Amino acid sequence: MSSSTHAPAGPHAAARTAVVWQVLSGELTRLGGDGLRVVDVGGGTGGFAVPLAQLGHQVTVVDASPDALAALTRRATEAGVAGLVTAVQGDGDALAELVAPDSADLVLCHSLLEMVDDPAGVAAALTTILRPGGAASVVVANRVAAALARAINGQVDAAVDLLGEPALSVRREPAAGAGRGAVRRRFDVASATELLTAAGLTVAGIHGVRVVADLVPGAVLEREHEALLAFELAAAGRQPYRDIATQLHLLARRP
Repeated sequence: MSSSTHAPAGPHAAARTAVVWQVLSGELTRLGGDGLRVVDVGGGTGGFAVPLAQLGHQVTVVDASPDALAALTRRATEAGVAGLVTAVQGDGDALAELVAPDSADLVLCHSLLEMVDDPAGVAAALTTILRPGGAASVVVANRVAAALARAINGQVDAAVDLLGEPALSVRREPAAGAGRGAVRRRFDVASATELLTAAGLTVAGIHGVRVVADLVPGAVLEREHEALLAFELAAAGRQPYRDIATQLHLLARRP
């Protein structure tokens, strides 16, 4: 099978994931193409895992939700790659206990470090399970973008509060319905880089994910999706555009 990757179909999916897929495509080639061992931590229903399996890679998905893993299994079966996808139930904080050391060529850790109890511990586990020369694809929420979004939406006091938060501080997000909401932290380029570097990884690249995709009206995203996709890909690695994106994608390698 070819080692090239493609963003999922649809303007919303493409605008939100194309940058990550573009970076992964180059890294899969660097790592040797087909038949790699991939671990997707917090991979849920397999949005990345199943396409990677379709490219011929062995993918293990670690996720705390049994419902998400059941959906992953169904999705993999429907895609004809059930034999290449392994579901493991467990928290990201227990990663080092769930996956053997030095066993993965590529680890995905997307939108997880915001939620775990010990992000430094999870980052260290990423290093542990990677083989030397392996790579980690890490996506984190960007505090700068969150502050800008609140200011644009008229929540100026909340925006000021976000600007003043210490790096890696934790706040409780309002719940969509009843309940207390989710606890999460946000990062910026410096704090995310520091976290991965302290874990023993070398950051090889940083890109912005959804530089403007979350800011433009839905009708514009539908009508101008090709142009917006081109803009996202062009702006992702350029400052200052990278630094205001909704998410930051860091590609890091184990020496």
